[in-house]
Amino acid sequence: MQTKDTLQILSEQLSPFRTQNPAAALEWLSEHFSGKIVFSTSFGLEDQVISHLIFSQQLPIRVFTLDTGRNFQETYATWSRTVEQYQQPIEVFAPETSAVERLLAEKGPNSFYASVENRKECCQIRKVEPLARALKGQQVWITGIRADQSPNRLDMQPLEWDDTHQLFKFHPLFDWTFEQVQAFADTHRVPQNPLHKKGFVSIGCAPCTRAVQPGEDFRAGRWWWEDSSKKECGLHVHN
Repeated sequence: MQTKDTLQILSEQLSPFRTQNPAAALEWLSEHFSGKIVFSTSFGLEDQVISHLIFSQQLPIRVFTLDTGRNFQETYATWSRTVEQYQQPIEVFAPETSAVERLLAEKGPNSFYASVENRKECCQIRKVEPLARALKGQQVWITGIRADQSPNRLDMQPLEWDDTHQLFKFHPLFDWTFEQVQAFADTHRVPQNPLHKKGFVSIGCAPCTRAVQPGEDFRAGRWWWEDSSKKECGLHVHN
């Protein structure tokens, strides 16, 4: 069966559970793709809500994170609080040491500020390659993407086929607003990154993230020195 046909069938089967709540959809997927479904967290607000749904229901979904080596200390603190609260493991995938050492030796520690190409090279080493290892052999990848996070995500769908990694990608909070995510996190006492209270809406590596000013776009704080149309690191490629 063609991938497009499979995607349509799976979307139709998943639809009734999506309309109930994200937890129901995650449970349905974990039953149908047992042992082949993973969730990637960067400890932002959306990811923390999804981790809560997985851990509180003890769903058989592996949770992992990419430790780029340049995260905020507040992000590491949130990671620690999450493990302490739920007592569930979070797997770690880090960049290849030799690749990082070569990049630093050739271009220094801040080469990503010089050009989009340099920044994407850093993202490739610290994020994209480790992600490929994390997703190898999996069939479903759960993410915290929401439709209104950036212009190039508006034409995505809640369930997609990721041709790069050859698996289905599901965004359980795709239709949620930021206010809905925040309200859920507050109500259920989900551990939250303290940077959110300081104006950091989307949180990535420390050198590449700043607080968002009133009236600015959701992702204005990510790679703020670049054109807004280029603000993706290569993890989420829309097919």
